[in-house]
Order: sequence, then C-alpha cells, then structure tokens
Amino acid sequence: LEQFKQFGGGRAPGGVCGALYAASYLLKDEKLTSELEKLFEDKAGSKCCREIKAAACLSCAGCVDLAADFCFEKLKK
Repeated sequence: LEQFKQFGGGRAPGGVCGALYAASYLLKDEKLTSELEKLFEDKAGSKCCREIKAAACLSCAGCVDLAADFCFEKLKK
C-alpha cells in the first residue's frame, strides 16, 4: 500500500521494520502479528530496522519478502 512507503528505513513507530509494520496492519490480528514478530526475530535478529541492518542477517528486500510471504500464507486461508 502506498501509504506505508513513508515507514521504510526505520521510520515506523518504535523504529520497527517498515515491512513488519505494514504486514501487521494488514493482518489485523494480534496472534498472527505475534507470530510474525517472532519470525522476524528468528530470521532477521530483531523487529527493529536499525538492529536488523546492524546484524546484516536480512536485507530490506528480504524483510519485505519475509513479511509478504507470511501474509500471503496466513491470509489465503
């Protein structure tokens, strides 16, 4: 969604990854959001953009892919 472009680069509330922030908005479910946050912590090392970049475990595009794949799998059911 166009309105979420402004949240990239750690500009989402609390400094979280913009992809995570947008996906959480789309999911609109606390349980699914918690699952996604855990997935980010496992795969990217954190939920926060700055920490993800510092750890260099996952690129920005990788974060977007991770969030998109999760949403696709959960929302298609």
